[in-house]
Order: sequence, then C-alpha cells, then structure tokens
Amino acid sequence: MWIIGCDFHPRYQQIAALNQATKEFMERRLSHEGKEATIFYESLPSGALIGMEATCTAQWFERLLERCGHTLRVGDAAQIRASVVRKQKTDTRDARHVLDLLVSDRFPSVWIPTPAERDARQLLLHRHTLVRWRTMVQNQLHALARNQGILPHTTFWTRTGRQQLESLALDPWAARRRQDLLAQLDQLNPQIEELTRQVQQEARRRAESTALMNQPGVGPIVSLAFVLTLGTAKRFPRGKQVASYLGLNPTEHSSGGTQRLGHISKQGNRMMRWLLVEAAYIAVRKDPQLARVYKRLAFRRGRKIAAVAVARKLAVKLYWRLREVQEQQNVPPAPMQGRSGSGLVKAVSSPSV
Repeated sequence: MWIIGCDFHPRYQQIAALNQATKEFMERRLSHEGKEATIFYESLPSGALIGMEATCTAQWFERLLERCGHTLRVGDAAQIRASVVRKQKTDTRDARHVLDLLVSDRFPSVWIPTPAERDARQLLLHRHTLVRWRTMVQNQLHALARNQGILPHTTFWTRTGRQQLESLALDPWAARRRQDLLAQLDQLNPQIEELTRQVQQEARRRAESTALMNQPGVGPIVSLAFVLTLGTAKRFPRGKQVASYLGLNPTEHSSGGTQRLGHISKQGNRMMRWLLVEAAYIAVRKDPQLARVYKRLAFRRGRKIAAVAVARKLAVKLYWRLREVQEQQNVPPAPMQGRSGSGLVKAVSSPSV
C-alpha cells in the first residue's frame, strides 16, 4: 500500500510517497493546471493512504481520491507545524513531515463533516455574508444623515424613516450615493429574508436544532450553526474544550505559580462566535441564571466582556443539550478533538468547506 504525504497548494502539490511492501520511496511535484495529478492518482493501486493539512481549496482533490478508491486524512495544520523541530520550511520538507506522521501513526486528524452538513454550512455562511453587507450599507446611509445633522430617535428602516432619509437635501454626488445605497438595500433585504426562511426550515428538520431552540435566546440560526459546527458532541469530553474549540477561552501565560489570563483566543469559527455573542444579549433577558452572570460581570468588567462571558456559558449549555439529544439518537462517537494516533479517521470524500 502506498502512503503519501501531500503538501497541497492551489496550483500544485508536493508529495512524498512510500510503498510499504517494496519500501520504494519517491518525491514528485504534481501540477493542478493540467491532468498530471489526476493521471498520477488514477495510476496508483486502489487503497492508497494520503495525508494533507486542512485547507478550503481541495474540493476537486477529495472527489478525485474518492473516485480512485483512496483514503484521505485531513490533519490539523497548527499541530502538524508545531511538531516540526527545525526552522527550515520548504514544500519538500513539509511533504516528508506529513509522510512521517502517517507512517508513525502520529498524524493529527480532524473531524470531517458530511456532505449535507457542509452544504448547509454554505447556506449559513451566505446569509451571514449578506447580513454583513446590509449592515455596511445601512451604516453608510446613517453617516449621510448625520452629515446633514439628522440624528433620528427611530430607525431609518421603517416607512417613516425611509421617507425622511429620501427627503434629505444632498449635493449631487451625495444624492447619487444615497440612491445607489438604497437600491442595494432593497436588493439585499429580499435575499436575506429568503435565506432566513431556508435556515428556519433546515433547523426544524433536524431534531438537534429543535432541541437547542428550547434554550432561551437561541433561535433557528444559532441552533443550526451550533449543530453544524460541533457535529458529533461526544468528540469533546468536556464543555471547557467546546469553549476552546470556538475561541471563547481566555489566552493564558502562567509560570512560576503566577497565573496570567488575557482576552479570548479567537481560535475558532468566527461566525459561530459572533452568533453566540449576539444570542447572549437576548439570553440575558430571558434566562435568569445568565442574567445574574451578566449583571455581575458588567458591573465589574463592562458590558462587552460580560456578553462574551455569557456567550461562553451559553455555548457550554448548548453543548450538553446537544450531547444529550445525540445520545438518545445513538449517534456514533467521533474521534476526540485534538487527539492523534488512535484518533485517525477516514475523511468523507466530498467538497470541502
């Protein structure tokens, strides 16, 4: 069986391959612009093991390996790089290092979502992107109004506020900018409403998302995003690891008996972290337990830090509820997050996130 360490790039890949039966070793650089990579993997006997770092530009590569009957393992790029001792970094060295991790059974595989979960993630990401664009447009319209001395107590996005915004006397190019921004806003709103309906339908279709919506402050968008981000909850032994996975844990530099904690690490899904913070502001108005935490921390540290702390507690609550639902559904356990060796799994060959 061939074991291949792959240093993947958008235009090419550098490989280091070892045949376990004959001990044959080879190194090659395969171009992606032609059919060189396709011909190479199609010529290999079925069942080869390929390892590569996690990347978002390998959809076609995963489909190719699936068609050829090979096994793909995707590894944590940070852990792979951290296990390198020397400071020299080249494509050849990286491919050899991935091969060595595979051969020695130390490859830090990561959990791979199913094709349906990946496609549902695209729905959430697309809606999130359009919402950000709409916010940018609305902020620019607010700036135009403030430049004219208009500070409305109500929003511009009601019928009365829209009329007030359109009636402002502006210079020619400022008026053109207002017209174009309003046209963009009118185009974005129907698209966001349609995507929101699709998210609601997808959330109601999943039992895990429906169960998470029982938590005060959590709606279809947050519940669906949480389920698709965590996947199998059992791969996290504790809620503390979920907070670390989402980047809501504090950075730490402790030594000599002195503990030093900093701001949150932000090493995780940025969209999920943003949604949890937004949900935290709603949860503190509906959940008495979270409200007490928020008020206590807001008095000591400020509202922003308090909201992030509530978001962390909310994530832990959702994790335990998700784990309980999946245990009732007998969802098979996935490898523990961050484990290597025995935690190796075969990647689902499907378009990457």
